[in-house]
Amino acid sequence: MNKVLIAATTFLVFACKEEPKKQIKMDFSEETEQETTQNKYPENLFKVFEAHGGLDKWKAYKTLSFDIMKPEFTENQIIDLYRRTDKISTPTYSLGYDGDNVWLLDIAGTYEGKPKFYHNLMFYFYAMPYVFADAGLNYEEIPSLEVEGVTYPGYKISYNSGIGASSKDEYYLHYDADTFQMKWLGYTVTYFSKEPSDKISWVNYGDWLKVNEILLPQAITWHVVENGEIKEPAKMVDFENASLSKVARPKDFYTNPENAKLIVD
Repeated sequence: MNKVLIAATTFLVFACKEEPKKQIKMDFSEETEQETTQNKYPENLFKVFEAHGGLDKWKAYKTLSFDIMKPEFTENQIIDLYRRTDKISTPTYSLGYDGDNVWLLDIAGTYEGKPKFYHNLMFYFYAMPYVFADAGLNYEEIPSLEVEGVTYPGYKISYNSGIGASSKDEYYLHYDADTFQMKWLGYTVTYFSKEPSDKISWVNYGDWLKVNEILLPQAITWHVVENGEIKEPAKMVDFENASLSKVARPKDFYTNPENAKLIVD
C-alpha cells in the first residue's frame, strides 16, 4: 500500500517485545509454481494470505468494487487489479487514474482533497493484506505488537527505491497468532514531505466479510495513541456492496471524461 494515508489520528511508535529482528532472505531453486509463489514470502506472511482466502484465488480476480458510506453521500470505487487503474464516483464529483494520469471531474467545484493522494488511497487500505504481495517489497520479521495484553506477531514491509509515489513509506502488519488473520496495520506517511518518518499511525482490522472466497474488511478503525499506547477508536470507515469480478472493465472505462481536469500536482 504505497501512497497512504489519512491524517485521521495521532501517531505512535508502537510498544513491542524486545526480540531480535530477522531479515528475510529469498531462495529460489528448482520449485513448482505453487512452491515458488509460497517461497516469495516469509512463511507466516504467506499464512496470513492463506487465512484471507489465498493469493491464487485473489489473483484470479481482475476487478474490485466497493462503496464507502459517507455522511453526505455514498462513494463508489472500482479498481482494475492488474493495471491498477481506478475510478471513484460520487453524486458531485468523480476522479480516477487511467494508467498515465490522475483526473478530476468536479463541475460543482466541491472537491477539496488531493486527487493524486486520494485516488487509490482507500483501495490500499481495503485490499489488505493482498497489496503486500506486490512486486518491489521487502519483508522483515519484527517484535510483536502488544495491545491490551494480547500480542500480535508481525512484519515490517518497505518498498524498493522508486516504487510508487512514496517509496520511503513503511508499513507494519500484525496478525492474530492463532488464526493468522490480519489485526493491525501501522504505517508512516512520506507522500508530502518526501522524507522518512518515525511517526506511525495504527488501524485496527477487526471486522471481516467473505466476498466470494476472499476475506475483505467490513470496517477499519483508526485509534488514538497516548504515551505509546493504543487507546480508544478515533475514526471508523465502513465499506458496503463489495464485489470481485474475474472480468476486467474496458480500458476506456477509466479514461478521463470530457471536461475532466488532468492533475499535475
